[in-house]
Formats: sequence, C-alpha cells, structure tokens
Amino acid sequence: MAKEVTGFIRLQVKGGAANPSPPIGPALGSKGVNIMEFCKQFNARTQDRAGKILPVVITVYSDKSFEFIVKTPPVAIQLMEVTKAKKGSAEPNRKKVASVTWQQVEDIAKEKMPDLNTNNVTSAMRMVAGTARSMGITVSGNAPWDNN
Repeated sequence: MAKEVTGFIRLQVKGGAANPSPPIGPALGSKGVNIMEFCKQFNARTQDRAGKILPVVITVYSDKSFEFIVKTPPVAIQLMEVTKAKKGSAEPNRKKVASVTWQQVEDIAKEKMPDLNTNNVTSAMRMVAGTARSMGITVSGNAPWDNN
C-alpha cells in the first residue's frame, strides 16, 4: 500500500550547498524530516550544478520519510547569468539593464521546458521573453515567429 503524504515543502536551494541552517532546517524540522539526510542526498544529486539556485519540491510522508524533485533554475536566474546582470531593473518599462538575443531566449526555453506548462517551444520562448521584459531586459532582433 502507498504511503500517506502529509505535506509538501517548496524551497530554493543552491546546488551542492544544502546545510541545516535556515531556510532548510526550520522548514524540514517542522515536518519531522531528517534534515541531515536531506542535505546529504540533495548535495549528492546536485553537485554537478553547484552554486546555481535550484527549486526543490520535497514530499513528506506520514512515517517521516521523504522524496524530492529538483527542478531547473528559475528563468530570472538564468537570464541574469546570461546577461551578467546583478539584478533586474527597478523600472523595467523605463530603464533597461541588459539585452539578450532570441537564440539565448530559445536556449533558456528549451532548458526550462520540463518545468513549464507547455510542450511548444514557441510558447516557452514567449514566456521567457515576458520574464525578460518584466526584468528590464530587452530581447534584440525579430521574433522567430514574425517572418515579415
């Protein structure tokens, strides 16, 4: 028989750098999960992506055991890595902080596809471009779907 799920915990943790300090310790401790066991497993699974911020969804069961799914880094983080920007613009409609090409948008969209609610690359590219616009990052060139 399947174990009973008692809750989900959603965190954003740097790859290969999980430790029992906040926010991980208090979040897992309140559900009764073995914090050090999670840290060991997470660090082992994410050592190839060390330093990148990774969303993780932890499923906690009634017997205090757990499973977790590591997702791809958020689009905003990937855009900041590509543009080397420290942060997004405070006034994205007036002050632009960086620029990306449609090829870079497509690369980010393809990497993020498993976590998006679309199976269409064009739709994923539109989502990434929207995030870029809201951060004050311009997307240079013509969109691939605008063949005018």
